[in-house]
Amino acid sequence: MNAPRTTAPPVTGAAGRFLTGVGLLLRGLGLYLRSPGLMLLGIVPALISGALFVAAFAALAWFVDDLAALVTPFADDWSATWRNLTRVVAGLAFLGLGGLLAVVSFTAVTLVIGDPFYEKISERVEERFGGTPGAVDVPFWASLRRSLADSVRLVALSVLVGVPLFATGFIPVVGQTVVPVIGAAVGGWLLALELVGAPFYRRGMRLPDRRSILRADRPTALGFGVAVFVCFLIPLGAILVMPAAVAGATLLARRSLGQSIEER
Repeated sequence: MNAPRTTAPPVTGAAGRFLTGVGLLLRGLGLYLRSPGLMLLGIVPALISGALFVAAFAALAWFVDDLAALVTPFADDWSATWRNLTRVVAGLAFLGLGGLLAVVSFTAVTLVIGDPFYEKISERVEERFGGTPGAVDVPFWASLRRSLADSVRLVALSVLVGVPLFATGFIPVVGQTVVPVIGAAVGGWLLALELVGAPFYRRGMRLPDRRSILRADRPTALGFGVAVFVCFLIPLGAILVMPAAVAGATLLARRSLGQSIEER
């Protein structure tokens, strides 16, 4: 039976709630650093996934010049200055799209690889804050199948959003200023949806449930998700921050459901 869809009433403006979301990641980091057991649980799957994605992004960076030339054949007869400028913009657009997809899909893949590890981290965080009201017993394989299905849907959505952003990235100035901001917002929202999966599954709730509940306090969810997104862009940031993000996402889920986030 699904838990009631209650949400914590917003008490500040959008900017204040956005910062509250950022603060939830910092609180998750604090919980993580104070718990050596959680650190050991969380680092292994992130290292495995991180190695795969570093190799993939390095390959993209290696071939980005060839890809830029491939999608800009119209510039072959232009002067060297304009041809090079166009292909630099195209290369940056490829790297931007690759970064967005890597950040979102890294989370999905890491959560699948480390499902039992991150589930345990999330459970331990909930125990510190009063347990899980409305918890349901979900078998491991059923939980894994649901997690895979929802992760595939979120990655597919990130591709659908990322392709238009990639195309817009060719627009001078706008493509290098506005588009990265939009990309961080979109990526942050998708990360928030992905990371709160474990506490919502524990309550028998699926992707549509967490989407509607987080939407009720979107600035907080965005603040948390964008903070995670920015951390994931830092070299090795995704590996080091992932377990803390899982802990912070548990706090976000509890807050969004109107449950206590004060330690007992």
